[in-house]
Amino acid sequence: MKKDKLFTRSYLCILGANFMMFLGFWTLIPILPFYLKESYNCSESQVGLILCCYTITALSIRPFSGYLLDSFKRKPLYILAYTLFCLCFLGYTLINALILFVIIRALHGMAFGGVTVGGNTIVVDIMPPSRRGEGLGYYGLTNNTAMSIGPMAGLLLHDIMSYNEIFITALSVTIVGLTLASLVKCPEKAKVKRPPISLDRFILSKGIPASITLTLLSVPYGATTNYVALYSQELNIEINSGLFFTLMAVGMGVSRIFSGKYVDKGYVCNAISAGFVFVITAFALLSFCPYIKDANLTLCSISFFTVPVLLGIGFGSMFPAYNTLYINLAQKNQRATATSTYLTSWDVGIGIGMLTGGLIAEKFSFDKVYLFGTLLCIISMLYFNAYVRQHYERNKTF
Repeated sequence: MKKDKLFTRSYLCILGANFMMFLGFWTLIPILPFYLKESYNCSESQVGLILCCYTITALSIRPFSGYLLDSFKRKPLYILAYTLFCLCFLGYTLINALILFVIIRALHGMAFGGVTVGGNTIVVDIMPPSRRGEGLGYYGLTNNTAMSIGPMAGLLLHDIMSYNEIFITALSVTIVGLTLASLVKCPEKAKVKRPPISLDRFILSKGIPASITLTLLSVPYGATTNYVALYSQELNIEINSGLFFTLMAVGMGVSRIFSGKYVDKGYVCNAISAGFVFVITAFALLSFCPYIKDANLTLCSISFFTVPVLLGIGFGSMFPAYNTLYINLAQKNQRATATSTYLTSWDVGIGIGMLTGGLIAEKFSFDKVYLFGTLLCIISMLYFNAYVRQHYERNKTF
């Protein structure tokens, strides 16, 4: 039987647009803690507070983005959010005070929240349902590919460029993505009438149990993406910590491809359960790195760079499955709301991870941050297997 066509022109364009957006995003992620420390003498806890404002505004706007995208034409809203996302990179070059950085960073988070919900919703619209898991896997792979390039590029540019030059470079990359996004053709959708006051305008209520597990998972993930470079310095690991993100992206890229096809066969919950094993092992190993270092520094380095591979395999298996889980719990006229709920849940945890990661690291140490994260992942896994799996099977619509 011939498969439905997945790689259309619009699908390829939105893949490129998503890659360029996340390339600009990931280029800044590892250097912003250094920027805040070097330019404004911020402490670890202050860095955490400032950086989490990006996530707070992103998750604040996402429920409204979901409602708007379900109620109006999606592409104009997607392009508007993408344009604002690009302009914020320019804003970083025009500021000279910490409060202005916080404002621009908050606006950047709002734009990011809108463009990610828009992109994730549109890509579901333009792909055949029979290949949804596979299509979401490839779509997420563009993020992972950007993750493999962006952080290392940002850290390399940090050694040879000024911060303003790095911001302009990221701006240039995202403008290319905006051009590709403008070429995407979205199918027409029927107008949807919603009651004036209804929870499901903003949150997919059937997705709340899954959101609890996803939020717990994303707490240590947020702490990792924002503090792993500082943690590698604390461990005296001389290898460029950008390699950490590259290895994570490679692991995600490989597992996403297989996970997406596995999900299309109906094994949504199985893919998530398998991912938990890799993620819990990875964060536990990361928390034990200082003790391994006491025994052997080389072994510590090997352990440190084994972690991102395990994280990549674990999260790469879970992301397409979680995304599909939310879409399958929603009606067709709730796809953007489902996507918004999925991404909001993830961002809530990342924001908590940024905030608590800095606070725990300042009071204790980074290894305690990841020990705490390991415990959260174990709790998430137990709740998922005890309740969420059965809830999904009872309520799925696809």
